[in-house]
Amino acid sequence: MRVIIVACGREFAMEVGFQEPVLAIKRQVEQLLGIPVGRQTLSVSDWELVDGLDMEDYPIVTHGTKIDLTLKPLSPSLNHRTKIQITVKFSSRQMNVEVDRTETVRSLKEKIHIVDATPITRMLLFFSGVELADDFRNLSEYGISEFSEISVVLRSTNRLKEDPPTRELNIVVQMSSSLLNAATIPLEMKDSSSVNDLRQLLLSRRILPRDDYLFIHKQRIMRDNCSLRWHGVENGDCLYVFRGTVSRDGY
Repeated sequence: MRVIIVACGREFAMEVGFQEPVLAIKRQVEQLLGIPVGRQTLSVSDWELVDGLDMEDYPIVTHGTKIDLTLKPLSPSLNHRTKIQITVKFSSRQMNVEVDRTETVRSLKEKIHIVDATPITRMLLFFSGVELADDFRNLSEYGISEFSEISVVLRSTNRLKEDPPTRELNIVVQMSSSLLNAATIPLEMKDSSSVNDLRQLLLSRRILPRDDYLFIHKQRIMRDNCSLRWHGVENGDCLYVFRGTVSRDGY
């Protein structure tokens, strides 16, 4: 099929296969326009095309579809970077952690727990002397930026703070075109449920065959061992399911 690459106000036609990987298309763009693959972001209707997937996974891409090409800056300003490095300091040690500016305080606590096994209920987090007291506020709302230092203070066992109450979420699971003809499946899950819990539920109901899948929320690939709350999933949100696997670096 023929698609149209739209870049800087210009349009370029390109032949692609239905099973052609997104990364292969970026390599074609590099040959055609000389733009390095690492600087390219391809999207359709503001939906970013993920490198690990192919055209068959995106039913919105058909013959004649316009694919927007935007360029990542060579030296991105810290204010525009999504991922930042922060330092988490304990009384006798510290560690560097990569976080997203849009992550919540709760998701940072869960990330520290995964890496360090520190109980979430015992954590008090402080930045510049101010406690990060609201678990559901974004890190950026507390002024946390690149290389910020977060101090961890542990509560005594007789002053443990209870976890935020579990919430019931009504979500929608949208299959890709290669799964159940792009079926839409409404589900009710607890926000404390992990992505793997969701996967096992779909398998137990025979909605999914046993295979490898990616779950995507707001254009981000979800982590199996992290909760829906950690990913910022809210009531009424849509999760997308694609066949495939993605290798990840550590936290």
